Amino acid sequence: MVPEAPPVAAAAPVAKRQATAVRRRRRPRPNGAALFLLSPFLLLFAGTYAAPMAYSVFKSLFREKRSGLGLSAPVTEFAGVDQYVKVFSDEAVMRSLGRVLLFGIVQVPIMLGLALVLALLLDSAAARFTKFFRLAFFLPYAVPGVVGAILWAFLYQPGFSPLDDILHVDLLGEGTVLWSAANIVTWTWTGYNMLVIYTALQALPRSLYEAAALDGASAWTIAWRIKVPLVRPALVLTGVFSIIGTLQLFNEPSVLRPISGNVSSTYTPAMAAYNAAFGANDFNYAAAIAVVLAATACVLSYVFFTASSRGADK
Repeated sequence: MVPEAPPVAAAAPVAKRQATAVRRRRRPRPNGAALFLLSPFLLLFAGTYAAPMAYSVFKSLFREKRSGLGLSAPVTEFAGVDQYVKVFSDEAVMRSLGRVLLFGIVQVPIMLGLALVLALLLDSAAARFTKFFRLAFFLPYAVPGVVGAILWAFLYQPGFSPLDDILHVDLLGEGTVLWSAANIVTWTWTGYNMLVIYTALQALPRSLYEAAALDGASAWTIAWRIKVPLVRPALVLTGVFSIIGTLQLFNEPSVLRPISGNVSSTYTPAMAAYNAAFGANDFNYAAAIAVVLAATACVLSYVFFTASSRGADK
């Protein structure tokens, strides 16, 4: 005798209750331990980045108005976007922004290209004394930025530098001082970027290289066709950091300014903000410059990241 199948009407509620129970079991629950472990980072991020940025935006919306001979206390009044209009109409600030953009277009690819070449050389099978060369390439980054800029400033000074006798070029001239600063930045940061790329190369499985070599691929083909595409995330990371660092250029031109009359107090946007705050005592205008600089860094980083991601998908 064949048992009768349960009625559909009676089976449907049972199936519905079972599906509901499965969904409840699979529903992710808040992980208190994860939030606790993330809390130090979130607090530091809020205290060192989010809060100062919000305060800068707030300060940029006001201005201090002085009356009479300026002997009385200034009066703070709401200015709206007037400070930003002043930034974009300030020719010195706009020239400084264009200057660092030109700096980044030339210097960043050269620096990252050198870092990639050094990392590939250290990762090659024929490399010897890798620990020594890795430390030697990274050593300039260990030197404080201001100290490194001072060392190079002695080498740039006319009449004192041996480079002046060899190159017969004024390295502190109007058309060369920007690239003299670019040389200092490249010397300082190439080793750091090299170490990031080299670490990514070390994480790649060696079996890929062995399989490619068995197929007849040369060392150059393995480096260009396998290693470089696989370390693209590291290249994107160093590229974003380099873009942000370029817009924050401050130490190198500030050190070169006392020995070169071609570096003004507004030579870079960061120097312009510093001069507005501590030279002209206009903190509201300095805050507006800082906000514009931060927004520019965000936009350029996003454009670079998006372009790199599209290139990786092709």
